[in-house]
Amino acid sequence: MKNLTPGAAYQFDYVLGDDFFERVDGSEIRQGNINVSLSVVHISSAFELDFHIDGVVTMTCDRCLDDMEVPVVTENRLLVTFGETYAEISDEHIVVSEDEGFINVAWYMYEFIALAVPVKRVHETGGCNEMMVLKLKELCVDEIAEDEDFFREADELGEMNGSDDDDADPVSGKSNKPIDPRWEALRNLIGNN
Repeated sequence: MKNLTPGAAYQFDYVLGDDFFERVDGSEIRQGNINVSLSVVHISSAFELDFHIDGVVTMTCDRCLDDMEVPVVTENRLLVTFGETYAEISDEHIVVSEDEGFINVAWYMYEFIALAVPVKRVHETGGCNEMMVLKLKELCVDEIAEDEDFFREADELGEMNGSDDDDADPVSGKSNKPIDPRWEALRNLIGNN
């Protein structure tokens, strides 16, 4: 970076594939296809780095545990100045050693990508592994479930596969199967008799 001409703007383009994510060795993302456009402007004693990141990463679905592609689009800025030793002043301001005179942006690109991924990662309706959806429905108690779309999807899959609850009351739709006493005790505690 020391060799960049003051006042000049530089453009760098990167394509980040699976090998990049393996080398960075981050815990969140292991595969992807990301395009990064990096603009660097040398302004007096500082460098402004503007990242435009666009592509997809492969992650595990939180619901069915199958792989899924997650789109990533983000814009990030990093201000780099020189000092005696490396320091992170803020999320957007880094000090690098003037003796070294450069910064490796690989980890910053990885972090920007990881931060752009949604916290909840699930397939769109109908995209989850059908067997896993049905198994999860068997193991969950409908009254406690928060994800209505998931259970609607599981009900539809159950109807298609003939695994509907044959013991359900035709009027209320509730199961006539005996409830595990632990769940019944919990239901009584929270007042859902």
